[in-house]
Amino acid sequence: MQKPQELITSRQNPLVMLAAKLTERKHREAQGLFRFDGKKLFLEALLHHLPLVAVLLRESAVDAIMDAAGALALPEGCRSVILPDSLFDRISEEKSPEGVMCLSKRLDKIHKIITIDKWREQKFSPSARVLFLESVRDPGNLGTIVRVARAFGVDALVLSADCADIYNSRVLRAAMGTLFHQPIFVIEDFVDAVRHFATHTRVFAATLGAQAVRLGQAVLRPGDAVVVGNEGHGLSPAVIEAATDRIYIPMEPGVESLNAGVAASVLLWELYRGA
Repeated sequence: MQKPQELITSRQNPLVMLAAKLTERKHREAQGLFRFDGKKLFLEALLHHLPLVAVLLRESAVDAIMDAAGALALPEGCRSVILPDSLFDRISEEKSPEGVMCLSKRLDKIHKIITIDKWREQKFSPSARVLFLESVRDPGNLGTIVRVARAFGVDALVLSADCADIYNSRVLRAAMGTLFHQPIFVIEDFVDAVRHFATHTRVFAATLGAQAVRLGQAVLRPGDAVVVGNEGHGLSPAVIEAATDRIYIPMEPGVESLNAGVAASVLLWELYRGA
């Protein structure tokens, strides 16, 4: 990576103002861009050839970031600039800035906002692992689930439209770069998406109830799908009804529930080891 030659010192510079605005979802959606901070995500972005449009470097960290990048190169047309430490720190989302923030185009080839008709056209192998998420609104939980999904070979994450924004900075940090190569679908007609998928495979709704089977007694196997719900309210009755089966995670008395990230992790591990 070549050392940037451009220095920006004004908070009113259009690129600096854009970087600051991208902390808000409405601006990310309006611009078709997202932003992430930190060396780890920067290096993952270079390795996976993200469509970066700009890289902003903290002046005192330029040499360290350059050394870390080594022979990795920015994509053609990506702008790289240096900011004075004080200006960089003002717009950084990190408590202890590592010295690099990136602006990228949205990853529309692997992260798709999809209609129910387009969803019905999707083709998955008989052994595909699919995880449905309904109303998971905590960005940290969603980022954790993305990371676990990638670790356990999930072929597709299917999110209801009211889940947290996948380009939220907390999602990006928790996912630790796995968001850059995890296929994700976001769909408004979530119940119909579950119902359609259940026409050709078993779909397990993670819920308690008289019909729910204890995890372990119900063995998850390749081709099955799992549905995990909101952190506080779980799955909606309509989604539970759309699934073919119900499953619960056994635990010791006195513990009300696991959070969505932990519950998804347990279920995905069972699905993974059933291969």
